[in-house]
Amino acid sequence: MNPPVQSITSRDNELIQRLRRLLAKPGAYRAEGVVWLEGDHLCRAWLDRGHAAVQAVITQDAWDARADLRALAMGAPRVAVIPAALMKSVTALESPSPLGLLVAPSLTPAGGVQPGVPTVVLDRLQDPGNVGSILRSAAALGVSQVLSLHGGVALWSPKVLRAGMGAHFGLSLFEGLGLEQLAPLAGQLVVTSSHEAQDLPHAPLPEACAWVFGHEGQGVDPSVWAMAPLRVRIPQPGGQESLNVAAAAAICLYASAQRRAQ
Repeated sequence: MNPPVQSITSRDNELIQRLRRLLAKPGAYRAEGVVWLEGDHLCRAWLDRGHAAVQAVITQDAWDARADLRALAMGAPRVAVIPAALMKSVTALESPSPLGLLVAPSLTPAGGVQPGVPTVVLDRLQDPGNVGSILRSAAALGVSQVLSLHGGVALWSPKVLRAGMGAHFGLSLFEGLGLEQLAPLAGQLVVTSSHEAQDLPHAPLPEACAWVFGHEGQGVDPSVWAMAPLRVRIPQPGGQESLNVAAAAAICLYASAQRRAQ
């Protein structure tokens, strides 16, 4: 059965106003209970993972002329067809996509934080590009869950979603956590350091690491640092003082994946 299709032309429509609220603040999805995915890549990645959409929004031009996008939109239980000019008012992209989906991801994954699985802990990271890149590396290299401590960037914000390129949809994501919620992972926690640490290629990594990546300027919080039984150093023969946190994360996660494969 085909979903109901609604034509919307007014900027004051309730759906359009909701999309604007979602774009107004990075963490607005927490209050709204839904996330706005823009572009056929993210929409297709969401649906290909077997997730359900709440609402599709597609431009009139795409509805009329793009059979591929029309088919994607028809995968939602409701479809709104709007003018291209109206789509420009509900986008965070420089070049608006003709298709978007409202989806309702689990913001508190069932079962809670799981010990004994490959994990990433984000300690108050602020840059959406860094966070999205880390999520991509995590999804590619076998991480099961990502834990973001209180004070970090909103994981489902539009900028992080764009940088993540669909990585969100294969991970269990927790945000706004306190230190006490890291307790089940105490034996798995690994932090990186430029001193007083073992070189990564030779360090005795846990079978399932919980890698901690800290604030871009301040690094890992001392309280989190104190919980970690292992500290490792990434050798930098070029002499650079430090690596970008997303680059460091990719190196560390690849090292873990290689160890697990042995």
